[in-house]
Amino acid sequence: MRHDHIQPRSKGGETAFDNVCLACRSCNEFKGDSTEAIDPLTGETVPLFNPRTQIWSDYFEWSPDSTKIEGLTAIDRATIVALRMNNPVIVAARRRWTVAGWHPPAD
Repeated sequence: MRHDHIQPRSKGGETAFDNVCLACRSCNEFKGDSTEAIDPLTGETVPLFNPRTQIWSDYFEWSPDSTKIEGLTAIDRATIVALRMNNPVIVAARRRWTVAGWHPPAD
């Protein structure tokens, strides 16, 4: 895990508790300095999910086989695509974790 600036430093974000969160390496790299993305369903530009102000379970859920993250709103659909949260490598890992009983995580 790495820390990620929710509001990137390149856009005036500070390194302070309210502006950082944990992120896996690939999500962190794909996010870069983005703060918004396009919802693939509506084409609307929306802000990315903010883990400091928004509750994960209000925006995301696990697919029936627990391998993919599914979005409930425009914000999460855009976040899933922008951060490539369902890339083949992580989906394969989640499949193994599910078989081992380690996944999905408890809320």
